[in-house]
Amino acid sequence: MYPTPALSRRQALSRSAVGFGSLALASLLANEGHGAPAVVNPLAPKTPHFPARAKRVIFLFMKGGPSHLDTFDPKPLLDRDDGKPLPFAKPRVQFAATGNLLKSPWKFQQHGDSGAWVSELFPHVAKCVDDLCFIHSVHGTNPAHGGALLKLHTGSDNFVRPSIGSWVTYGLGTENKDLPAFITICPTLAHGGINNWSSAFLPAVYQGMPLGNASVPSDKAQVRYISNPNLPRDVQRLLLDRLRAMNLNHQAQSGPEPALEARINSFELAFRMQTEMPQVENISDESEATQKLYGMDDPINANFGRMCLMARRFAERGVRFIQVTHSDSNVQWDQHSDLKNGHTKNAREVDRPIAGLLQDLKARGLLEDTLVWWGGEFGRTPTVEGGNGRDHNPEGFTMWLAGGGVKPGYHHGATDDYGYFASQDKVHIHDLHATILHLLGLNHEKLTYRYAGRDFRLTDVEGNVVHQIMRT
Repeated sequence: MYPTPALSRRQALSRSAVGFGSLALASLLANEGHGAPAVVNPLAPKTPHFPARAKRVIFLFMKGGPSHLDTFDPKPLLDRDDGKPLPFAKPRVQFAATGNLLKSPWKFQQHGDSGAWVSELFPHVAKCVDDLCFIHSVHGTNPAHGGALLKLHTGSDNFVRPSIGSWVTYGLGTENKDLPAFITICPTLAHGGINNWSSAFLPAVYQGMPLGNASVPSDKAQVRYISNPNLPRDVQRLLLDRLRAMNLNHQAQSGPEPALEARINSFELAFRMQTEMPQVENISDESEATQKLYGMDDPINANFGRMCLMARRFAERGVRFIQVTHSDSNVQWDQHSDLKNGHTKNAREVDRPIAGLLQDLKARGLLEDTLVWWGGEFGRTPTVEGGNGRDHNPEGFTMWLAGGGVKPGYHHGATDDYGYFASQDKVHIHDLHATILHLLGLNHEKLTYRYAGRDFRLTDVEGNVVHQIMRT
C-alpha cells in the first residue's frame, strides 16, 4: 500500500475550493435539487464593461465572398467603362490574374426612405434597407479563402486564435444555461474548418457548438444523441453524480485540470440540453405565416430559411452568438466564372429568408438588442476573370449590420469609383471586431486572456471602434 502523499499548496487549494469545474457543478446540482450551494458557473451572465446596446449576435455568413459590386455598392463608372483597362494599379498581391473592367449584369434601384441602392438580386432585403447600416469600406489582408476566413472569424489569418463567438461568450456568458452559449448552424468544414468556431486557448466551455455542417440539409442538422431511450432521466442523473464523485476524487489528488473541468461542464450541459434542445429544433409550433415569412413554402428558400428561423429561436432563448452559414460544395459565392448564374442562385436562396429574419426579429421586439451581421470573407474584383467572373478582393467590400444599436438606413465609408479599394472612412476587420464588441458593451482592449506569457485579445494590437455607425 502506497503512503498518502502530503498535500501541496495546489492540492490544498483544490480541496478547499473544490476546483472550478466542481463549483460549476455545485450550482447545477443545486438547481437539480441536490442541495449543493448555488455558485456562479463559467457561462453565467457577466456584467459588460459599459452599458450594452446589443445582447446577442446573429452572423449571416456568406461563404466564398459575395460581390459588393453586384449587390449593395453600384459603380456607374464601371458600367460606363466596361471592357476597358482599370485606370490605376491593381494590388501588389492578387489571388489570380484578371483582365479589364466588367460591369454588373444586374440593375440597381433606390429603396426605402434612406434611398439605399440595392441590385435586383435582393428584392426582399431591399424592402428592409431602412433597418440596415451599410459599411462600404471594409477591408482585410488576405486574398485566399483560408486566411480570410480565419481573419474574419478570429482576427488572425496565420495563427489559431479564439473565434469572435468564443470571445463574446467569454466576455458575457450566456442567458440560458440549458443551451450552448455559441452555436454555429451548418458551418463550412473547409478553409479553416473548426478553427473558425474554436475557443483555441480560451477554456473549452467557450467553444462553438456546430449544428450540422454545410453538406447537411438544415432539417437534418440536429444534435446527435439528444435523447437516451435506454436510460430514464433520474438514472442518467445518478450516473453523472457518480462520475462527478470520481472526477472530484481525481482532482483532489492531482489538482485542477482544465481539460477535466471542461469535460465535466460538457457532460452537464449535454444532460440539460436533452430537455431544451428538442423544443428549439422542433419548429412545428411556428405558425404557417411565420414559416412562410422565412420562405419555408419554397424549396429554393427552405434550407436557408430553416437556418434563419432556428437562429431566431436560439436568439430569443438567450444564446449569445449564433452563426448561420450559407455555403455548399459547388457554387458558394466564389464566382471566378459564370458570375451571373452563380450569384443569381445564391441570392435566390438567401434573400427571402434574410428579409424574413429581419422582419420577424423586429416584430417580436428582438431587433432592438440583437445585432444582425451580414457579409463574406471578402468582396470581388471589378476586373474580369475568365471572361465572366470576378476574383477575390479583400481590398474593399461591403458588409451590413442591423439592430443592436447601429444607425438604421445609414451608409458608412466608400470604395473608389470602380469599387476596387476602400477609399473613404476605411474599416479594417480589426475595426469591425472592435465595433461589434463595443455594441455588446465590451472594450476590445480590456477583453483579454493571458496565454503563453502574454495578454491576447480578438483585435490583437489594433482596432478602432467605428462610433459613427452607432445611434446616439
